[in-house]
Amino acid sequence: MNMEHRSLFDLEGKIAVVTGGGGVLGGAIAEGLAAAGATVAVCDLLPDMADACALRIQKNGGTARGYAVDVFNSDTIHQCCEDLLNDFSGVDILVNAVGGNMKGATTGPDQSFFDISSEALNKVIDLNLVGGTILPSQIFGQPMIANPGGGSIINISSMNAFRPLTRIPGYSAAKAAVSNFTQWLAVHLAQEHNTALRVNAIAPGFFLTEQNRFLLTDKDTGSLTDRGRTILDHTPLARFGSPTDLVGAAVWLASDASRFVTGIVLPVDGGFSAFSGV
Repeated sequence: MNMEHRSLFDLEGKIAVVTGGGGVLGGAIAEGLAAAGATVAVCDLLPDMADACALRIQKNGGTARGYAVDVFNSDTIHQCCEDLLNDFSGVDILVNAVGGNMKGATTGPDQSFFDISSEALNKVIDLNLVGGTILPSQIFGQPMIANPGGGSIINISSMNAFRPLTRIPGYSAAKAAVSNFTQWLAVHLAQEHNTALRVNAIAPGFFLTEQNRFLLTDKDTGSLTDRGRTILDHTPLARFGSPTDLVGAAVWLASDASRFVTGIVLPVDGGFSAFSGV
């Protein structure tokens, strides 16, 4: 690879915002973008978590700062954007990594689909779609449309957007909507605002996190549940994903290496979506 090709993946001089950056997956993406040269604004509900991720980046020679953001409160997103623009004067990359599921919106032996409350469903949909994706895209995306070189918005979808999984109706519906919104926004921004401003999504496969651990492992023994074993049986690479497995996809979508790519949902799933089961 010659130097011109190497520079395609270089994020030097770019300002990246990662919401949910204090979490496991968002934090890995934030650190990966920083390693590629970006200055990273790590945004999280828990300021201590955001600051901890920013400190890890700084210790590795990167530039980062933590910010508090509650995606259920749009005022905090506006305030974060204002603070960030004062600190760094612009936004080139936005990663919407806030998301997750909750037990209250999950079916099981103790709760049927008919027992799930509208409050629980609304919270999951708001967390993943409205507050987690749409509002940050509006608020951080607005200054991005003025960038002469455009920019990149990266949403986090899921395997649920391809085929809904059992037991998690709210999360499945929300992530399907994230994929649809990604395509809509990609077209809208290119046609109405800036042809160099791109929108794509990453659809992770199965990563063992605190949000899904109760579904995939036994809380007492730590061994796989039947659901966890079924997932690995249907994942050709035969393992759960590691947070760092998302970094390459994120850097590619954030960089000029994907400058003619917009409106896609990229699986990072160990082959799960390609395997028919036979």
